[in-house]
Amino acid sequence: MKFRPLHDRVLVSRIEEESTTKGGIIIPDTAKEKPSEGKVISVGPGTKDDSGKLIALDVKKGDRILFGKWSGTEVKLDGEELIIMKESDIMGILD
Repeated sequence: MKFRPLHDRVLVSRIEEESTTKGGIIIPDTAKEKPSEGKVISVGPGTKDDSGKLIALDVKKGDRILFGKWSGTEVKLDGEELIIMKESDIMGILD
């Protein structure tokens, strides 16, 4: 299935954190918080300003990003859990 976000929306896949700490303690799935880091899978074309000119998004496919804990809407596409969020929910791009 192909999915293309509309306007200023971005499709993101969460990047899972390691399940052990530096000291070797294993963290069970029930105690883990959802990661706030992800990889951009797809982006919309952008938003339009007051004059109708298209403003492209700052993120692109493949970028690693940080986003808020409660950002976006979780969806399941082809058995994979993904998040659809507005570009404004993204806090930054990791280099």
